[in-house]
Amino acid sequence: MVKIKMFLFTILLLAWNASFSQSSKVNFETIKTFETKEAHQGIAVDANYFYTINSRGIGKYDKNSGEFISDWTDDSNQIIHFDGGVVINEKLYVTHSNYPGIPMTSSIEIFNKNTLNHIETHSFGIRYGSCTWADFYNNFWWVCFAHYDKFKNETNTNSSWTTLVKFDKNWKEKESWIFPENVLSEFKPMSCSGGSWGPDGNLYVTGHDSAKVFVLQIPEMGSVLKYVKTIKLEIFGQGIAWDRSDRKHIYGIIRKNNLVVKSKINFK
Repeated sequence: MVKIKMFLFTILLLAWNASFSQSSKVNFETIKTFETKEAHQGIAVDANYFYTINSRGIGKYDKNSGEFISDWTDDSNQIIHFDGGVVINEKLYVTHSNYPGIPMTSSIEIFNKNTLNHIETHSFGIRYGSCTWADFYNNFWWVCFAHYDKFKNETNTNSSWTTLVKFDKNWKEKESWIFPENVLSEFKPMSCSGGSWGPDGNLYVTGHDSAKVFVLQIPEMGSVLKYVKTIKLEIFGQGIAWDRSDRKHIYGIIRKNNLVVKSKINFK
């Protein structure tokens, strides 16, 4: 049974890649929007729920009805700035930084997805930058660390220093890449706010306030991510999350209206 499932998954992935590579036109179609109490930073999704990630809290909602289920809010004064989120098995992983503090520090805070109780933490310290999103794909962690133009005088860096770092399951660094110039120009003066590996094997990323998704790949050579294409999405930047239980759908947010947006990818 396991071998059959793996075979079917491989066929599906090959079909996705063929559709993507052969399609000059790809678009996202908005399927549904959900009003939430707060949707300001990021979004995570699993088979039954979506989770809004806010600066110091998390909201959990029924994925079909949009009904509010529960929330978690920091009352310890240890959380400064949540950003992106991803659900892996029974855990919700939320990226965290001390933004807009200098020097930039980062961690990943880990919650039980059922109860929203905080259960673990992993700190990156000040080594990389401001952690904005993380995803688990192909048995590796992929974590984005942002840099910002407005902190250039304090850090001696700007948004072009934004880095994607690949870690193994034990958080040992394996490789890292920077973003292509044409994508960085769209991020400026902020940085990469969202990212999620798509069912086609491509990396989809977003900026801080643009209604666009940038499709990237790991390069065959060098240390700059390979640009593939740009697709409009009816959001305004911030976090995104592919629904891995319903593979043609992606979730995003419109922060000014506290909306969660469910969209479908179409190949023409």
